[in-house]
Amino acid sequence: MLVTTINKNISLTQSKRHMFHRFHSSNSMENKHIAIIAFPFGSHLMPLLNLVLKLAHAAPHCTFSFIGTHTSNAILFPRPHIPKNIKPYSISDGIPEGHVLSKDPTEKIDLFLKTGPQNLHKGIQLVEAETKKKVTCIISDAFVTSSLLVAQTLNVPWIALWLPNSCSLSLYFYTDLIRHQCANYAAKTTLDFLPGLSMMRVEDIPQDLKGEKESIFLRTLVSLGQVLPQAKAVVMNFFEELDPPLFVQDMRSKLQSLLYVVPLPSPLLPPSDKDSSGCLSWLDTNSARSVAYVCFGTVVAPPPHELVAVAEALEESGFPFLWSLKEGLMGGLPNGFVERTKMRGKVVAWTPQTQVLAHDSIGVFLTHCGGNSVIESVSNGVPMICRPFFGDQEIAGRVIEDIWESGIIIEGRVFTKNAVLKSLNLILVQEEGKKIRENALKAKKTVEDAVKPEGQAAKDFNTLVEIISTS
Repeated sequence: MLVTTINKNISLTQSKRHMFHRFHSSNSMENKHIAIIAFPFGSHLMPLLNLVLKLAHAAPHCTFSFIGTHTSNAILFPRPHIPKNIKPYSISDGIPEGHVLSKDPTEKIDLFLKTGPQNLHKGIQLVEAETKKKVTCIISDAFVTSSLLVAQTLNVPWIALWLPNSCSLSLYFYTDLIRHQCANYAAKTTLDFLPGLSMMRVEDIPQDLKGEKESIFLRTLVSLGQVLPQAKAVVMNFFEELDPPLFVQDMRSKLQSLLYVVPLPSPLLPPSDKDSSGCLSWLDTNSARSVAYVCFGTVVAPPPHELVAVAEALEESGFPFLWSLKEGLMGGLPNGFVERTKMRGKVVAWTPQTQVLAHDSIGVFLTHCGGNSVIESVSNGVPMICRPFFGDQEIAGRVIEDIWESGIIIEGRVFTKNAVLKSLNLILVQEEGKKIRENALKAKKTVEDAVKPEGQAAKDFNTLVEIISTS
């Protein structure tokens, strides 16, 4: 698909001068033009695209201009099944030409956020010029707070999409209290002032929010409690029925509108049917609920000694396993591990995870608690062994262990051979594991009920469609 790129030579002055040239004054559905603004990092991209696909299908006469960076659009858009009313546009990622990035993962985020206002102005100028339609609504990742300023300048509604763990939203309305607790109390201290989330602990709080290092990203996070109430709606990428009622009630009291839109993959973008490594056919050879599936996402990997610990535990456990491990990390496995375990284990560079977690043979998921992984696991009733790494993953682990009781956090929050063995045995063998599996299946049933046409998620989605169609 052609991705339109903004001319970097357009000055900000030119951008501001021309961006407010409005093209169509008609309020007809055909002239509704929704600008979609991505936060082009981590696992934020695919859920945003899934939402836009559903909206484009529900509102086929609306135009959706998807504004990302060159890199993020290259990930999302060389694929089929994209409706004609969605078109991608690329803005700068904010990295100066010739700049050498440090190893600090937040540097790229800071550079993007720093240049966000001027680049978004240019982006709006471009999409309005190309479509000959004024932007009538902006939907953005909540982390791109500068999109609110653009929406205010255009006098159009701003809708913020919350893609981290839903319960983590609460943190940004109680930032001062949380940072005080983190500075003065032990890791196991509970945050009992959080409505519906009193089981959260100091150790669950994302490092970014603890304020140990000043950054543009930190300032953005701290500002969310003031920014998000200005949104026409905040859209949760989750199921309301799985969130604590007191938490939901508290968030509703602070926001103009809180909508839960079902985060399952769009039927317009079917999951890959490729099984190039034979994962699914291999799973067919295993008995029900017997296989340990291991995957830690694409952003961060466990340190080398933890990879070794997982491998040693899998080998000693005797359980069948499927491990999705990036090609570049396979050299860190113990010598001979793959050969010694090949009769009951499979290590591959990629798996069709949606189909894997839906397979009857999967008995437990060793996961980093990334948003997409948690949603897919819950939707399929698979118990989890959690090893969070950063961001909202710690919160997700606590929700899984203490609210849904459908999994456990690895002992010490670090993979050791003994901790992994103990966790596998608990989930797959012990009586406690049966209770955890029952809870996982209850969560699955809750999800199944939530996605029914008469469910709250359908009503919230219809509300969202109405907002973008009538603004």
